[in-house]
Parts: sequence; structure tokens; C-alpha cells
Amino acid sequence: MTEPQRKLGMLLCLITIILAVLDMNIVSAATVPIVRDLDPVHGVDRLPWLVSAFALAATALLPLYGKLCDVYGAKRVLLGAVGTFLAGSALCGAAQSMEQLIAFRAVQGIGGGGLMSVTMVVMAQLRDPEEAKGGGGGMGGIVGGAGMALGPLIGALLADHLDWRWIFYVNLPLGLVVLVGAALLLKLPRHAGGRGLDFLGATLAAAFATGLLLVTEWGGKDYAWTSPQILALIVATLAALGLFLWRQATAAEPVLPLSLFRVPEIRIGFAVQGLVGMGLMGAIMYVMLYLQVARGVAATSASLYLLPMAIGMTAIGMVVNRITARGVQTRTILAAGAACATVALLLLGLSGPDTSLWLVRGELVLLGVGLGQLIGQLISVVQDAAPAHRLGVATTGIRFFQTLGSALGAALFGTVLARVFESGEPGTPLGAVGRLAGAARVHAVGSFVDAVDVVFLSAAGVMALVVVLALRLPRPAVRPVTEEQALAA
Repeated sequence: MTEPQRKLGMLLCLITIILAVLDMNIVSAATVPIVRDLDPVHGVDRLPWLVSAFALAATALLPLYGKLCDVYGAKRVLLGAVGTFLAGSALCGAAQSMEQLIAFRAVQGIGGGGLMSVTMVVMAQLRDPEEAKGGGGGMGGIVGGAGMALGPLIGALLADHLDWRWIFYVNLPLGLVVLVGAALLLKLPRHAGGRGLDFLGATLAAAFATGLLLVTEWGGKDYAWTSPQILALIVATLAALGLFLWRQATAAEPVLPLSLFRVPEIRIGFAVQGLVGMGLMGAIMYVMLYLQVARGVAATSASLYLLPMAIGMTAIGMVVNRITARGVQTRTILAAGAACATVALLLLGLSGPDTSLWLVRGELVLLGVGLGQLIGQLISVVQDAAPAHRLGVATTGIRFFQTLGSALGAALFGTVLARVFESGEPGTPLGAVGRLAGAARVHAVGSFVDAVDVVFLSAAGVMALVVVLALRLPRPAVRPVTEEQALAA
């Protein structure tokens, strides 16, 4: 590819990532009009499935997406993923019932699972061979911050001034630009497609991921953790995991080769990404809960508190590439980011019922600075260490482990919150706090804040472990200095 084509290809990739990040945040702002329009009686009970259907479909197909990239080439897979995502978006916009919308969100998720992961594979193949390894990682903080800030805002504007259906229709013009541009401009390595696909391994991976997500979605909410339904689902999920590992060890072309875990950068990168997903879940979800339950902030206003975090992510994203170009090692950036996130979560863990909301905003800026150094950097580490013929599965593996970490974080922190709150407020359901009044409310809010603080401190412990693992990443080999470079210096 020529240099102009490569730059245009990178621009298309960034548009695709923005599309994916916006879609993850935009739906939350339109839940009320969706329920009012499609199912005012039972719609609220089905709202969680709008998120779950997308997440289940996207996560279940991640390992297969990586293998498809390695077998058939990233360009073909990207075109298929974007096309499926656009079809799902159009169907969501035309849905006439909550059942249809949930089903079409699953279709959208099938394509959405490839938007970010396959795009990262394409960007790695577009990168100039002379470009320094690890370059471009700072874009993760910039794009992630922009999506976090703009997603709910755009969703609210569309829902308030047009119609909720436009939160799906808005994907179509951007997606068509990506689809046409990628078809015409991208010139990537072609693959013959002669190698077989491990469909059994992909099915087992999907079964394991789906089971894990359902356990975390239903456990402690729809069913008790000790109920026969949850225990049976846990057993089935563990069985799927065992069969998946056996299949990967014996298959001729495994969908997630276990040999990747022999590479220290990949092994540690997968572990760190899973822990980051867990810590991120403990941060964002419970900050929103703290603001709404303990401080009485409306849901829409609470989402604006993500803006300071987004500002921190965007600002540090602009700095990361510059300091990387000056020789700062990626492992140092990762450790610094995890340390910032740890301190921010520790400070959030000291929050009380009357803590200044400006102080909370400052802590979220610090959290954003930490996360902005983590997002994108790990993908660069793993891609640089992956064999060329395993680039796809290594890249999608990062997203796979992040999603699984988020699911485990939701289950772990949800259990911690419920147990600590119950110990301080026995017999009072967590959802009843907002309906209490007087001294009973004050006491219940105090117990809730204590429980949320334990969650923040637990998340801080997770991020502290990330610091340790990041420092265990191997130092990059020092390239010998040529005579010409020595003379230039």
C-alpha cells in the first residue's frame, strides 16, 4: 500500500473503533423512551437483556473472529463484521417490540464483536514496519475517552430531539463509509484459506463464555447463588471450559492455541487485560450506584460524571505516544497507569455520604489518567510478541479476556456489595434504600456507602495486582547501534 492509502486505512480503522465505542455507551441514554414506546408494562424488566444480548453474541464469537482473520485475512472478516453490524443496527431501528429489539441486538452483537477486535488486527497489518513497536497505543485512551464522553450525550440528544430509533440508524452512514472505504482502499496480506477451522473449539469457547456471562447476570439477582439453576449453570460452564482446553490441546488448528501462553508478553498481557476489565467494572458501575443511591443524583446527571474520567483518558492518551517515542518502555507506562488507577480507587474507597462531589470528580480524573495508560497499550504488547500467523487470535484474545474479566468483576463485586450491605442493614433489600425516609434512610445510606467503599477498595487491590504483573513484563531487547546511528548521534 502507498503511504496515503495506509493513512486513509488507519483513519477508517479509527472511525470503526469510534463506532464500536459509541455503540457501547449510546444505548444507555435512551432506555426510558425505548420502554415507553415498545413495552411500558414489562419493558423495564427486560432492559438488562438489551445489554446482555449484545454482550453475549459479541463475546461468544471473539475467538472465532481471530481465527478467521488468520485463515482468510483480516480484510474479509472486517467487511463481514461491519456488514453484520449494520444489518443489526437497521433491524434494531425498525423493531416493533422489546422481544424483536433484544433479538436484533444479538444480531448487532455478532457484528459488533468484530468491530474493535478485527480492526486492531487490521491496524497492526497497516502499521509501517519502520514504526517503533508499541506506537499508537495512546490512541486507545483518546478514543476510549471520547466515546465514553460522547456516547451518552449523543444518545440523549437523539432520544430527546429525534427518536430513540436514531441511536441505531446513526450507525448506518458511518458504517457505510467504513464498508466502502475498506473494500476499495485496504490492501492487506491475502490468505488462501486452506487451513481448517476448529468449529468445535469455537462452539465450546462460545458455550463457556455464554455460561459465564449468564452466571454473572443471573446470580444473586434472578436466582440465589446457591439455587439449583445457578449451581447447574456453573457446573455446565466449568465443563465447557474443561472441554475447550482439551480441544485446544488436541486440535490441529485450535481456535485459541495454548502455545500462545508460552510467550511471556502474551501470557501476562491476557492476565492483565482480564484484571483491568474486572477493575473497570468495579469502578464505573459502582461510581454510578454511589451517586444515584447515596447522593440522590438522577441517572442522566450521574452519567455526566463520566466526563472527568473521559477528560483524564483523553489527556493522557495525547501524552503517551510522545513519551513512548522518547524511549519510555511500555511496561513502565502500564505500571504507572495501574498505579494511578489504584490510588484513585483507594481515594474513592474513602468516600462518605457527604463527600464533596468535586472531590469525586477529581478522583475520576485521576482514574481516567490511569485507565488511559492501560487501554491500547496491552494490545500493542501482545501484537508485537505474537507470531505473524497468530496475530488474529492473539488480538481477539485480548478482548476475550477483558470481557471475561468484566463478567467476573460484576459477579465478585456484586456479591461483596450485597454481603457487606446485608451485614449492616439486615432484612432491608438494597433496592429499597431510595424508598426509605428519616433516620431509617440515613442508616441505610450509611450501610450502602460502607458496602460501596469495600467494593472500591477491592477494585484497588485488583489494580495493585496489575502493577505487579506489568512490572513482570520482559524488558524489550536493546537493538545494537549501527555505525551510522552512532555518527548521527
